[in-house]
Amino acid sequence: MGTARALKIKTKGPPTMAARATEASVLLKTLAHPARLMLACTLVDGEYSVGALEEKLGIHQPSLSQQLTVLREARIVEARRDGKQIYYRLTAEKAAQLIAALYAIFCKPGGTA
Repeated sequence: MGTARALKIKTKGPPTMAARATEASVLLKTLAHPARLMLACTLVDGEYSVGALEEKLGIHQPSLSQQLTVLREARIVEARRDGKQIYYRLTAEKAAQLIAALYAIFCKPGGTA
């Protein structure tokens, strides 16, 4: 998946604005898939094994592995192996901040959604 592909954006603003817009759009595009968004939301709480993620979210193999690979390649999550178990954790601070904002809007009791 070409999520890291640079976009040519013509703006009259500073070059950093275009770069930041590209960075934000790549992150948003990566998290736009419902399974990836659920995974990122879950990993905000901490590290989970693949088996625990499968059980908690109801996403079965191979789809779970495919979505975790997309998140890992986008450097949103990191994996570590402990024996036969593979654990994932959220590593991108900007993704965690975005998830917190989405939670406040859509999931928090009394939110605006």
